[in-house]
Amino acid sequence: MTSGRVALGLSLIVLLTVPFWLTGVYYINVTSQILLYAIFALALNILVGHAGLVSLGHAGLFGLASYACAIALQAKFGHSAAIIIALAVTFAGTAIFAFLSLRATGIGFIMITLAIGQILWGLAYRWIELTNGDNGVTVATRPSPFGLSLSDPKLFYYMTLVVFLLSVIASAIFARSPFGASVHGTRDQPRRMNALGYHVWMIRFCACLLSGLMSGVAGILFVYYNLFISPQTLALTASAEAILMVISGGSGTLLGPIVGAALVVIMKLVVSAYIVRWNLVLGAIFVAIVIFMPEGLVPGSIRLWRKWRPLRQTPRMPARGVSEAKP
Repeated sequence: MTSGRVALGLSLIVLLTVPFWLTGVYYINVTSQILLYAIFALALNILVGHAGLVSLGHAGLFGLASYACAIALQAKFGHSAAIIIALAVTFAGTAIFAFLSLRATGIGFIMITLAIGQILWGLAYRWIELTNGDNGVTVATRPSPFGLSLSDPKLFYYMTLVVFLLSVIASAIFARSPFGASVHGTRDQPRRMNALGYHVWMIRFCACLLSGLMSGVAGILFVYYNLFISPQTLALTASAEAILMVISGGSGTLLGPIVGAALVVIMKLVVSAYIVRWNLVLGAIFVAIVIFMPEGLVPGSIRLWRKWRPLRQTPRMPARGVSEAKP
């Protein structure tokens, strides 16, 4: 069994036993937030790491799903119907988002996604009749699948864990699939892909749709976790934090966005209780990562481990006076 499989098995055991060894409901809730933000980071990683497209408007898609779910619940729809409506609205919104933003690449793509994100934030802030403005939208209850009430923090954690594991599996399948390879091709050699007959724009469009749907899943978990959604969720800072999660952990990797999400959430929710200027500490950590591990924490740690680990086997010296037998 390889070390990678051992690490994967140990990680799964740790995640499954978190409610048993982690003391306090607060830290269980923090772990739930790490998992749902990890889903969001994995979604953004599809564009940033695999497609080479940096989006500063993904918090808008995240918040769009949250608002759609919350408003549907306020309109007396059931939880299943509200989730389906939220995913459908997110899919339609992502299609418009991709259609507009993919008119450019590089800085142009960044600026268009930033503008769309700000438009969505402005709608949430000013469309008071629908979104209730700064007062936000409140959700009364969480769903109860199979008769299990997700109002219990432990049960909600396990539901989030199931969705998280499915998202990890989906991301791994995407990265190793022919579609994932074509997305990598549009990132590295778009002109050659065009010459080979691939529809570069459509490949990027489909990657945006997949990224948007995963962001919507994270947004639905977010509104069920907080039982509340406000325009602050769609703000530029939320998109910047998601970018920070992906880049700090290691874009284009499977584990990197998860580690980055854990870093940012722990700094916001745990370290901030002890350090007032936690933003300064987070910025210093990010600068250090960029300087010493520009590829991200996960790839950088692997690189340093391979460089500095001692040799496990020392070369054996042949015994004196012993010669190889001649044929």
